[in-house]
Amino acid sequence: MNWWKKIAVSGTGMLFLLLGESIRECHSFRMTHYDLTSMGKGKKNQDSRIVFLSDLHNQVYGNRNDILLDEIRRTEPELILIGGDMLIGKKNVPREHALELIRQLPEIAPVYYALGNHEQRLKYDVEKYGNVMYYYRKELVKAGVRFLENESIEISLPGREVRITGLALPLDFYETVECEPVCRKKIERLVGSAGTSRYQILLAHNPVYAAAYKRWGADLVLCGHLHGGVVRIPGWRGLVTPRATLFPKHSGEMKVDGDTAVVVSKGLGTHTVNLRLFNPAEVVVLRL
Repeated sequence: MNWWKKIAVSGTGMLFLLLGESIRECHSFRMTHYDLTSMGKGKKNQDSRIVFLSDLHNQVYGNRNDILLDEIRRTEPELILIGGDMLIGKKNVPREHALELIRQLPEIAPVYYALGNHEQRLKYDVEKYGNVMYYYRKELVKAGVRFLENESIEISLPGREVRITGLALPLDFYETVECEPVCRKKIERLVGSAGTSRYQILLAHNPVYAAAYKRWGADLVLCGHLHGGVVRIPGWRGLVTPRATLFPKHSGEMKVDGDTAVVVSKGLGTHTVNLRLFNPAEVVVLRL
């Protein structure tokens, strides 16, 4: 066999291996744990577990998402936070898969839900999408889910008083390749000032503006949106954003900058481009 044929055979074999790995990653998830017990305001001898979910995009694991629900239950969280894009903002795409999962979560722990760009798209373009978001939200509120749309809530966790803020940036901050700039004052106009006497958690779907979230005063920022960078370079970062920007600074990791931790979920699903590579879907578990 000529050397070029050997290269072709090896390349084809490698391509099939990568394709198989991508299919596996698109149909499985892992539990990613981050420990923040050394940071922030609170009693050091008490800790809390928070489950953070983002970018499900109607994905189903097992029969009616029973595998995903079982893993969340095993974690025994005190709190479940949702960072948006749990359904798909496209015409005639059903909401039932996301709805069926989320309305069971309040049986496990209190649930707070911030909007992603897909939920906002459905909400604001009723002429195109109908009343999908209205009925979706109505059903989840009935089940006990609390939506945080540019608003905050104060709660108590073991050893810590917490303020949770859900930031819903206008769709202009998602829809262009060169995103509009976001500053602290812009965030304050939407949600008010950050809490200073409590541990401030900010649910902000788009991680592009992480520096502004820190300047606003968040102790913990929880984001999603970028699906881990679609393809990840092992040991480094994600390759590309949904808007085709290469090597995003934040795509699927935890980074600590001073007193602020920024956690970006790789998400639980995909849409349009159903591809993951070296980038497993995840449920994020935080220990405060």
